[in-house]
Amino acid sequence: MFLALEHTGLGQVFYATTLSAGFDFCASEAHIIPAGEWKVVRTGMRIVESSTPQDMLFGTTYVRCVPEIQIRPRSGLAAKHGITVLNAPSTIDADYRGEIMVCLINHGKEPFSIQPGDRIAQGVCALGAQIPGIEVRQVERGTGGFGSSGKN
Repeated sequence: MFLALEHTGLGQVFYATTLSAGFDFCASEAHIIPAGEWKVVRTGMRIVESSTPQDMLFGTTYVRCVPEIQIRPRSGLAAKHGITVLNAPSTIDADYRGEIMVCLINHGKEPFSIQPGDRIAQGVCALGAQIPGIEVRQVERGTGGFGSSGKN
């Protein structure tokens, strides 16, 4: 199971070390997040390819597994500045093809400045298991992110 990412602009991702489970997402644009407020920050990255779901055996039951990217806060930003991912952990589904964006909130007491190239969050590729018996609706996938596939 895999996902492939590509740059849509100034974005970049990288693993900080060979033993890093999470890769760093960098901002592709400048922002100032006032204390107590949040901003959606573009990363300039998008998923361009994903493997097909795989049925995996768990005990005596086959379960459909799909890859996802989980967006998580960076511990240094949280500890030093009160900056975290508002909907952490957030899920980027394997079939989403829009730009990956991160919703950051400033719980600190000072405005927080973000410059292009700053590391703002980390991503972890994980497997999500679909629970047998739950209906799969073929909802039209949006590319705008954050609820773009609709409310109902």
